[in-house]
Amino acid sequence: MKRYKRENANAEGSRNRMNNLKNTLYFAAGLIILGFLLEIFSYSKSMTTEDMPFNQRFKVYSVPLPDTMSFGGEGVPMNHLGVREGLEQELLVNTYWQSQSVLMLKRSSRYLPVIEKILKKYSVPDDFKYLAMAESGFSYKISPAGAAGFWQLMKSTAMAYHLQVNKEVDERYNLEKSTEAACRYFNDAYQVFHNWTLVAASYNMGIGGLTKEIDREGESAYYNLSLNLETSRYIYRILALKLLTTHPEWYGYYLNKQDYYQPIPSYTVNVDSTIGSLADFCKAYGINFHTLKFFNPWLMAGRLSNPDQTEYTLTLPKTNVPFSELGEDIVYNDSTGNGMQAGAGGASLTAAIIDTARVPSCSTRKEPGGVTAPDTVQPKIIVHIVQPGETIECLADKFRVSVDEIRAWNSISDTLIVKPGDELMMFVR
Repeated sequence: MKRYKRENANAEGSRNRMNNLKNTLYFAAGLIILGFLLEIFSYSKSMTTEDMPFNQRFKVYSVPLPDTMSFGGEGVPMNHLGVREGLEQELLVNTYWQSQSVLMLKRSSRYLPVIEKILKKYSVPDDFKYLAMAESGFSYKISPAGAAGFWQLMKSTAMAYHLQVNKEVDERYNLEKSTEAACRYFNDAYQVFHNWTLVAASYNMGIGGLTKEIDREGESAYYNLSLNLETSRYIYRILALKLLTTHPEWYGYYLNKQDYYQPIPSYTVNVDSTIGSLADFCKAYGINFHTLKFFNPWLMAGRLSNPDQTEYTLTLPKTNVPFSELGEDIVYNDSTGNGMQAGAGGASLTAAIIDTARVPSCSTRKEPGGVTAPDTVQPKIIVHIVQPGETIECLADKFRVSVDEIRAWNSISDTLIVKPGDELMMFVR
């Protein structure tokens, strides 16, 4: 009997120890789980936007619409059937086509001032500058139908408004001349419609096509017409670009002043004779063919025959001009190492080359007496064309900079060598 009680007591003690152990394990597990939950809570509190899942930090919003709006001084009936939806559609397309819209905004500072001046000269409403944005996005593209330039002029229309279009010259790519041609069209169309909104619509549909539709429907207000899909969206696209350009922050675009492409200082050269080689012309003016085409995209070949001795105006970049945004000057070196500077107000074809940045030869790195000039001069950007026999080491001596700096400025690897004709950017004093 005593043995039974003793065994029973031992079993009871064993059960108590097991229960205590279980309780301890449960308690420890509870502490671990609690600590884990606290850690998750703490992490979620400190988690940045970048740490959040994509579907929590990426949000798409609708776009704000103005209560009132106008085009060319003519009111847009915002409460009219389909107007707000039509405008909203084009705003959504352009707001969320970020790459294209950012590029248009950046380019606008370079090209809109030129267009605005010509629109004013021809008494065309300023809002028509947004038509060029809608047509091309300020890119020199050509459409599948053959329309070209900022204003997307067809060859027949361009020639009807006295633009040259041939194998060597296509003035649809000349910003000033193509804008003047577009303005002459706008004024001709206004004599037909006496309404600037219809003038803009006719630029897409044609004067004849729009006139027939007006006669067919017996309606002369653009917003009351049932037009083809492209023309029915056309005015809303222009209005959307007007809003996006004048109020970019409404649609989430925040560009600083330095983000916009600024006009590049330039001068003009008048030519009324044959240029047998535009490449040679470029060398005479200390630039390359790429630069000539950048400023004169209307040149379509490597020569300018000019059999009729037409006077053409070529635009060339000024050099040694301070860029206030950069706080630097830019000098373009010709083959002799001398900078090119243009005088104000243009120049003739025989304009002299003016030395503006004499650079010592590779064998004369230092000032007389072997003393390097003090580093107190405002830095300049020099674009140097590599000549035969020149190496990076030679140019480092020539411009008083280091080899590593030249390689860094021009993204040149240690194993890459320069060759004649290469262009190198130098920051010199």
